[in-house]
Amino acid sequence: MRVTGGKVKGTHLKTLPRHSIRPTTSVVRQAIFSLLDNSTANWGHVLDLYAGSGALGIEALSRRAVWVDFVDYRKSCCDIIRTNLEKIGELHRAHIYCCSVNKAIGFLENNYDIIFLDPPYSDPSVDTVLINLAKSKLLKESSTVVVCHANRFPLDSDYDGLHLVRQRRYGDTFIFIYQKEV
Repeated sequence: MRVTGGKVKGTHLKTLPRHSIRPTTSVVRQAIFSLLDNSTANWGHVLDLYAGSGALGIEALSRRAVWVDFVDYRKSCCDIIRTNLEKIGELHRAHIYCCSVNKAIGFLENNYDIIFLDPPYSDPSVDTVLINLAKSKLLKESSTVVVCHANRFPLDSDYDGLHLVRQRRYGDTFIFIYQKEV
């Protein structure tokens, strides 16, 4: 897997074996960042939930994010994120939290401009995570939440002030972009 844009475009990222995680394809990552380029002005602080290899957060760092927090509960993924950040020379602009997404939502105190939510497709808790995220202090006015999701578990168009503004489909991957109400 390679970074698709920005200052480290083309850099090969380390991933876990395919049976362990489902990395977001380069086509989907390019589509996400194209949508964000056209709709999101501020990229200062980014949160990458269910980070896996860290590809989405690393793409954000490569393009224009100032800081990225990565969250994944698997130590193997946290180790790979660290390796990938060291490879691109950006470990100083990130923090890795090796814990569950719900735990991180409960203790993180930053306000984020962009939050990536890329859970395993078989995870039925996406709706609950969005509810918790919408009620959390992690969002500020105009925060953007990007959800990569299979359509197995339907998502609402509104979550407590978090509104669906765009939806796209790429194969079996759906991209939902929510924005916090201004």
